[in-house]
Amino acid sequence: MRQMISEGELQTRQGERPDGGGAIQLDQVDYVEFYVGNAQQAALFYYLTFGMPAVAYAGLETGTRDRISYVVQQRDIRLVMTSALQPESPIAEHVKTHGDSVKDIAIRVKDAAATFHEAVARGARPVLEPTVLEDERGRVVKASIQTFGDTVHSFIERGDYDPQAFLPLYRPNPQRQEPADNALVAIDHVAVGVEAGQLDRWVEFYQDVLGFHQSHKEDVATEQSAMNSKVVQNDTGSIKFPIVEPASGIRKSQIDEYLAFHRGAGAQHIALLTEDIVTTVKALRDKGIQFLHTPDTYYETLAERVGELSLDASLVRDLNILVDRDAWGQLLQIFTKPLHGRPTVFMEIIERKGARGFGGGNIKALFDAIEREQARRANL
Repeated sequence: MRQMISEGELQTRQGERPDGGGAIQLDQVDYVEFYVGNAQQAALFYYLTFGMPAVAYAGLETGTRDRISYVVQQRDIRLVMTSALQPESPIAEHVKTHGDSVKDIAIRVKDAAATFHEAVARGARPVLEPTVLEDERGRVVKASIQTFGDTVHSFIERGDYDPQAFLPLYRPNPQRQEPADNALVAIDHVAVGVEAGQLDRWVEFYQDVLGFHQSHKEDVATEQSAMNSKVVQNDTGSIKFPIVEPASGIRKSQIDEYLAFHRGAGAQHIALLTEDIVTTVKALRDKGIQFLHTPDTYYETLAERVGELSLDASLVRDLNILVDRDAWGQLLQIFTKPLHGRPTVFMEIIERKGARGFGGGNIKALFDAIEREQARRANL
């Protein structure tokens, strides 16, 4: 059952207008939804490789007539794989244009209607008016705004709705699948690629519309290419978006390649937080996930750059793990190769030993590694 919540009804509920300058409170990333060519196969891929079982399903059998969706989950990581049931569907058009890619970075909030109306009052473009979704398990309120490229942010108000059931019109997966013991626990951040000259525009959007603040800035150049990046995050740091744009270089950067094959701005990679990066990397490699190779020269001066390592140096080198340090501690990270056919979306595996940064000291090493892959694809 669906029911719209108007701005006037919201006034009555709260006793004041939502666009009267109220604060926007965002809790955490609720889920990330991909539009894909085959949702069932995509869900199976994430189960067999990342160990994320399909916990919920929506389709014709549950009353959804235009799409099929599988929800895969590992601890607080929730990804939704959605594909179209008709070729004229906007979902099918999205996949045709962008390939399998992120459509919705959904954010959990306490009041979806208030958040939506405040965001629109601050300049956001509305996509879905606040809508009540109900079934026998309870009610969820959902509203959406447009962001970079064809991506949206949905605001999800769950109340006491069972998160294992995901949303109304979904049903728990009857085929029980066990999650892998690979130490993955949460979404750390989602990195966004935007066109040249658009970085500051989107930083200002998140600051002005959603109340984020800029926490980091990094400009990187190699012998071949360059990029500029800034990080925006909410007040608690639970939602973080590094935003990157290509800068002038001799050849095309990884951001240029992403924009060319994605056909515009979008979510370039998702960083998955792990409690034990060694366990995670070994588990994913055993399941066939390919990671970028880090040159041996990176490790020759690693101890000089970051001090005493929190892991055995030979193990770090053998697994191609990157290490960085900031004022709060060490950060361990590694990046997969693209996962969805086109050289676009990939995953980052990240372990924070107190660190709050994003591996600024590793970005050049990452760029060098990706440029070698670009050269193999003749896209450099």
